[in-house]
Amino acid sequence: MAKVKKAYFCSSCGNEQPKWMGRCPACGEWNTFVEEIVVKESSASGPRGMVRSSEGASKPTPVGEIARDELARIDLGIGEVNRVLGGSGEGFSGGMVPGSFILLGGEPGIGKSTLSLQIALSQSGLRTLYVSGEESPQQIKMRAERVGQNGSEECFVYAETLLENIISQAEALSPNLIVIDSIQTIYTELLDSSPGSVSQVRECAATLLKYAKTHGTGIILIGHITKDGAIAGPKVLEHIVDVVLSFEGDDAGIYRILRGVKNRFGATFEIGVFEMRGQGLVEVSNPSEILLGDYEEPLSGIAVGASVDGIRPYLIETQALVSGAAYGTPQRSATGFEARRLNMLLAVLEKRAGLKLGTKDVFLNFAGGFRIADTGLDLAVCAAVLSSYFDRAIDPGVALAGEVGLSGEVRPAPRSEQRIAEAARLGFKRIVVSGYLRKSLPKIPTGLEVCYINRIDELGKYLFNG
Repeated sequence: MAKVKKAYFCSSCGNEQPKWMGRCPACGEWNTFVEEIVVKESSASGPRGMVRSSEGASKPTPVGEIARDELARIDLGIGEVNRVLGGSGEGFSGGMVPGSFILLGGEPGIGKSTLSLQIALSQSGLRTLYVSGEESPQQIKMRAERVGQNGSEECFVYAETLLENIISQAEALSPNLIVIDSIQTIYTELLDSSPGSVSQVRECAATLLKYAKTHGTGIILIGHITKDGAIAGPKVLEHIVDVVLSFEGDDAGIYRILRGVKNRFGATFEIGVFEMRGQGLVEVSNPSEILLGDYEEPLSGIAVGASVDGIRPYLIETQALVSGAAYGTPQRSATGFEARRLNMLLAVLEKRAGLKLGTKDVFLNFAGGFRIADTGLDLAVCAAVLSSYFDRAIDPGVALAGEVGLSGEVRPAPRSEQRIAEAARLGFKRIVVSGYLRKSLPKIPTGLEVCYINRIDELGKYLFNG
């Protein structure tokens, strides 16, 4: 008979202790330990989640003698997802490695289930087992009809939360991909704790990991997140998976970003951009076209910045409004931009460029509701503030890319070559960059004039031809 023992687990990070503690020694949170009954498995089965070789115990091998096999990837039918998973090359945009264990997290209502269902339905010939622990098959059918892909014969829907039944059906069906929606609803009979507890999530994930590696089946786990934005459950969940994807966006906006947080089979600096419509998530292959406005005449307070997220360049419209403070105390409001960095740039403009912003309200916004953490957009923010301050429009054919320091110097933005190439591709006539790039830039694209500035007080001359 299996030996039963009790332990205390931190509901925040999954730390295990033999007795209750007020504060978790691992993450520092208070009152997060909960008691759970743990069933110790027989030693014959080995550690949980351990994948044993069919030929017995393996032996240490010198790294030089290990054969390097190229990982064949599976096209999931959605180019933006393939891009984030990695493996892109000439003639192929990447995809999923067979047997990979993927964790997809995001806020409630952001579109995790919709994206997973579209992955399951997009690629013909991809046999998929879609396990739903939160919705009925009828609800999933309604979503499939909404996204316009309800005729797939390779996608099998299974409403179940017991892990043993899921494994049994997977072995009978032999799918190429398994989607678990969500891991917090799955439980195993080996443990007496409730679904979603630390021990249940850890045990179920370890069993699914073993199945993925032994059968070569890709598994996508949908995970809930906490109020702090971290994936709920034990921290070990993020360590055992191969890929951690974060689905981000604003509930009030229509754009979503799929970002790789961890990827054992590729880089983590790629992003995928989607637009949420009535028919589901639509890929945005060229974000610059949707983030740039089209006005009949130039407007003041608008500047175009060349940004890079990961290795993906795009141009985004930066909007600023500078007006007199109506209530005495000036306001500083930034949507999608760090407020402290905006205050720093305003202080630099007042000190180094002579602007009197102490009695002005300043509001900053980015088109599309995007959240920007790229310091290479500092120059575009300053240009938009200058344009609104003097109420003079900037030429629509001008783009900007540069980082602004406290002494007013303009530093090169990361991946400046890609920003310049993107501006040239979209037909811009000029781009303002740091003067430190004057000797290091490769060949300038035809039809694009590169303007170099070293200090922020030189910016107005290139913006207003003054």
